[in-house]
Amino acid sequence: MMNRRCKLIWKGTVRLTLACVWLVGCAVGPDFKDPEMGTPEAFRTRAMPATSADDLKWWELFDDPMLTTLIETALENNRDIKIAVSRIEQARATVGFTRADQYPTLNGRAGASTGNYNAGSRSTTGTNSTFYLDAPLTWEIDFWGRYRRATDAARAELTASDYGLKTIQLSLIADVAVSYYQLLDYHQRLQISQSTLDTRVKSLEIIQQRFDKGIIAEIDLNQAQLQKEVAQAAIPLYRRAIVQTENRLAVLLGRLPEPIQTGRKLSDQPIPPDIPVGLPSDLLERRPDIVQAKYLLKAQTDQIGVAQALRLPSISLTGTLGVASTEVGSITSEGGVWSVGGQVLAPIIDFGKNKRRVEIEEEKTRQALYQYEATVLNAFREVEDALVAITTLRDELAATDRQQKAAKNANMLSNQRYDKGVTSYLEVLDTERTLFDVELQLSDLQEQYLSAFVNLYKALGGGWLRREQESQEKNTRPQRPMHYTTRLDLD
Repeated sequence: MMNRRCKLIWKGTVRLTLACVWLVGCAVGPDFKDPEMGTPEAFRTRAMPATSADDLKWWELFDDPMLTTLIETALENNRDIKIAVSRIEQARATVGFTRADQYPTLNGRAGASTGNYNAGSRSTTGTNSTFYLDAPLTWEIDFWGRYRRATDAARAELTASDYGLKTIQLSLIADVAVSYYQLLDYHQRLQISQSTLDTRVKSLEIIQQRFDKGIIAEIDLNQAQLQKEVAQAAIPLYRRAIVQTENRLAVLLGRLPEPIQTGRKLSDQPIPPDIPVGLPSDLLERRPDIVQAKYLLKAQTDQIGVAQALRLPSISLTGTLGVASTEVGSITSEGGVWSVGGQVLAPIIDFGKNKRRVEIEEEKTRQALYQYEATVLNAFREVEDALVAITTLRDELAATDRQQKAAKNANMLSNQRYDKGVTSYLEVLDTERTLFDVELQLSDLQEQYLSAFVNLYKALGGGWLRREQESQEKNTRPQRPMHYTTRLDLD
């Protein structure tokens, strides 16, 4: 009899549950659609034909095995990457945690009591004992879609965190590449300074001999000493810059500060080919930070629905099935108990608290929309800046290279003229200063030119990761497609 009664009760509960699920209506609150953002038809700076840059890989552009090794090490060990991966796992757990609120909660409960006091009054029959074992069930029906909205928001945040990881990866690789080229630049400047110092030491020895013989004035000797010390002072400057850049690179690699091995010299680095930048409109889907901002906007939009649902009545069902008795021995044979109930809770007077909650979420959503638009605008600025940097640095580098060759030849001729007594030593000093400055400037421009390609590829937002890494990323993303039909009206 007990088992039959239990089966009937649970069948009725299941039917009631299914009926409530069927009655659940559409979720309140605005649905989400990709925000509309105007894009230019073409970039300002003339670039390659508008083809896709998604298939380009960084190793196809920067042919330096040592740089490749450093980037792969950074992707594996960098602490910011590990933090971003942990955030993805946290967001995935949050989805499950939030989704659980949509379903009933079943608990197990057992207890015993004895005494002459029960339910707020004294018993007239003396001491009573009660023993019970039951399974209470509670379920707040998601009639207004509050929990579904919260779950959708959690899913959007999970997707956003996934794109956040890729954004960090792009920034990391760009930082490693730029720091690597800066390190090569400082090594080259140190070599230039040491070579210049060697040349000026030899010149000073000759000038000293001439001064000792009374051939030249003391001012020529002083000028030679001055130029020698200028080159001498540049050496510790670039040594310090090398160590500091190595320390920065080591931290990016997830290591303690240590020396960094380099590959080709800066002057031997191949110039990357021109990068096809694609159509400006493609940038909205290719830049991970833009996609991340879009999903954060979607998550915040869903929070409006959560807030609106709190203004409406909530419907809760409760049920209990178990056994209870005043005697432990008869608790299983004669102690069957059950109960089914429902409750409607509706806010009546809250002094505008729930309304203000909705307004708060709407303003947060408006802020998220503005953040998305700002991210888009900044992305186009970064692409334009990188394009114009490549174009202008190419011309500046070519002109400085010609200037360096002319300065080198002028220095050679001025030394010959001075040896023959045709000109003063001031002319030699001027050409030496010019040559030294131009060589340092040329090294700096070479580094800037290579870094400009890195910045352009980062600004385009595609192709940095290995194919197997991209496949692994796709497998970790939420598989459920999201389709939205109505654009959020915030104006």
